[in-house]
Amino acid sequence: MTVKPYVLAEKAYLTDLRRHFHAHPEVSLQEYETCKKIEGELDSMGIPHKRIGETGVYGWIDGKKAGDGVTVALRADIDALAMEDLKEVPYHSQNAGVCHACGHDAHTATLLTVAKILKAKENEFSGQVRLFFQQAEEIGQGARQFVQAGLLDGVTRVFGAHVTSHLDSGKISLTAGPQNASCDYFKIQIHGKGAHVSTPQLGVDALYIASQIVVQLQTIVSRNTDPLETVVVGVGKLQAGTQYNIVAEHAVLEGTTRSFLPEVRKFTNDRVVRIAKETAALYGAEAEVEFLDFAAPLVNDPQAVEEVTAVAAPVFQRENIISDFQKALGADDYADYLAVTRGMYAFVGTRSPKDPHTAVAHHHGLFDVDEEALLLSCNVYVDYALWVLNEKPEA
Repeated sequence: MTVKPYVLAEKAYLTDLRRHFHAHPEVSLQEYETCKKIEGELDSMGIPHKRIGETGVYGWIDGKKAGDGVTVALRADIDALAMEDLKEVPYHSQNAGVCHACGHDAHTATLLTVAKILKAKENEFSGQVRLFFQQAEEIGQGARQFVQAGLLDGVTRVFGAHVTSHLDSGKISLTAGPQNASCDYFKIQIHGKGAHVSTPQLGVDALYIASQIVVQLQTIVSRNTDPLETVVVGVGKLQAGTQYNIVAEHAVLEGTTRSFLPEVRKFTNDRVVRIAKETAALYGAEAEVEFLDFAAPLVNDPQAVEEVTAVAAPVFQRENIISDFQKALGADDYADYLAVTRGMYAFVGTRSPKDPHTAVAHHHGLFDVDEEALLLSCNVYVDYALWVLNEKPEA
């Protein structure tokens, strides 16, 4: 592994920033102080910026080199999770009940460091670097705000990276094709008819109907989907009834569907609606179904993967570049960028034998990262951005 001198020179800056963000986490759509810190750092670099929504920050660097240029976009998600930080470290969360347990603190610090380096190199390229400090990844409501603001218009490539405790430090996944599943939220409301439990024939039992819907939804995977396809239909919440001796008049189900292909996603969601409505009607009730699109399938562009692999090879060495990383059913709204722009999403290993917390699963209060690995991530961001800006690949 060979980290370039211009990245090594910013090691202390990167580490200090990461620990600041870890100590001051904020949940999705509440990242106000995080934004202020990001804006302050960009101001100190002389990088212009503006808010996207209330808690997203967009910055940009215009190259000073003569000639026509292209545009590259770089993204970091900035939100944290509503959970306790269980680690005993100097940078322990100072916000009770909130913790950076997915590495977004590392992403934010890395992109700010990348911005600092690229700003110092602005005379070496033409074109523009767009910096996306994106809110609300954990609830799938951030990336679309940047897309809707037109910030992907005219972008030749988009690049992002996520830390992972599933890989050792010094390794990186650069894998073409599907990497993360889509994520759709659904809510099913059942409207029945109340009655005393001793006279069920006078009522329409919304609780019973909801239970039948839960069972029938499982047939989407077991009987309606190609066994070679990966689909999840899960119900995580069911509320019904008001008292033990009353036939429930209303019931509410909440769940999620996940898949890797757009056509499979549509079929699955259509089946959820049909099963809910037809099962309810069978028992004399009505069902209302609401879907929320949290994230599309995340599919890495093969050409972009090939480009990043060539750029990353001098940093990671070929044997540490993984090209067949296992797909994940967890979603990431970075997919919204890839739906409109050619690019890729990398996974950077941050698991170190020196610190057992770095091997803990994401979304756990003990989760931590090997900060040395962030230098490698930073190096790939910088070098790929410079490659795009100077080589000017076709969009």
